[in-house]
Amino acid sequence: MTDIKAMIENEMEKISSIRRALHQIPEKGFAEKKTARFIAEHLKTIPELEVFTGIAGTGVLGLLKTGRPGKTLVIRADMDALPISEETGLEFASTHENMMHACGHDAHMTMTLVAAGILARLREHFSGNIKFMFQPAEEGPGGAKPMIDSLVLENPHVDYSVACHVWPGLPAGTLGLKSGVLMAAASSFKINIKGKGGHGAMPHLCVDAIDTAIQVANALQRVVTRKLNPLIPSVVTIGSFHAGSAPNIISENAELRGTIRTFDKQTWKEYPEIFKQIIDGVCAATGAAYEFSSSIGVPPLESDPGIVNIMKKSMLEVVPGDRIKEPESTMGAEDMALVLEKTKGCYFFLGTGFMGCPPLHNAQFDYDESLLLLGVETFVRFALNLLTTVTVT
Repeated sequence: MTDIKAMIENEMEKISSIRRALHQIPEKGFAEKKTARFIAEHLKTIPELEVFTGIAGTGVLGLLKTGRPGKTLVIRADMDALPISEETGLEFASTHENMMHACGHDAHMTMTLVAAGILARLREHFSGNIKFMFQPAEEGPGGAKPMIDSLVLENPHVDYSVACHVWPGLPAGTLGLKSGVLMAAASSFKINIKGKGGHGAMPHLCVDAIDTAIQVANALQRVVTRKLNPLIPSVVTIGSFHAGSAPNIISENAELRGTIRTFDKQTWKEYPEIFKQIIDGVCAATGAAYEFSSSIGVPPLESDPGIVNIMKKSMLEVVPGDRIKEPESTMGAEDMALVLEKTKGCYFFLGTGFMGCPPLHNAQFDYDESLLLLGVETFVRFALNLLTTVTVT
């Protein structure tokens, strides 16, 4: 077979060019119009691909068929950026005000685009099909479900899936792989407390929405320590609290917004009822009323053990064994979890960390572009190993 490593190393100039072009045009979820157009135009330069656009709004799909019967793999990349004003000082910094690729989605798109070109050239060496899925709105409100609902995993039916995230929590040049749960289930919630407003000097004539909301917020923090299994890591965070308009008015309304994260799928499903029981009790004691709503969110992100074995074999063809790490699971969430629920697949990290490096979602976040060679090669070798494997156990 062709020297894959050499093929990919020859793509370094293209990797840099694509990454920098994408980095300059960050866009929010479901508004990735420039990004989608750039991706589609690049995919159309690969003659072996069928290209589909406008999926769930701005999603893009490239389909590579070998013409031989076999399974179908999807390689997924996320497209959206974050509402952050970039402070990297890079010559190719964002040209869009208060938008930045601060989570590495420019890297994910770049690796997938370059892998598409390489795998198209290697299509004689495997069977079945590969879909290159460029998904909007991973950062919110979530583009995986709309794309799945648009049948992106059908015609042909997708059997396997893979995605990668650049990860400053791992040393640069390493690859992170973990069987089972890697990222948490996540849902958001909103609580509107309705009391009875009045004069700050006459609390006995009022129902204080702020006081009730404070009690609710404190009580919800005890869900983790007193209502859930202590062996299952979970987090409840109240991230937004809005109430009141003046220092001498007892507020009639208060709004709380927050998120729950857990590695346990059952806890994730049951938390709304647990929350409502607690809010019921607090409001019954204070005399307030409330409205509670929650998002469906995403389930835990889990990698299939059999697919992880194939990925481990593939990674060993890319880097020495001591550069393959088992990362800690994270309370961060990813809607790639929805794709992994419907397919056998895995999610891996590409280490980009160095001493003092800025974290993800930071205005100074950056990474060494040459590391993307490792991500591209991992995608390519995984696809070749997977689609020439008869049975996955």
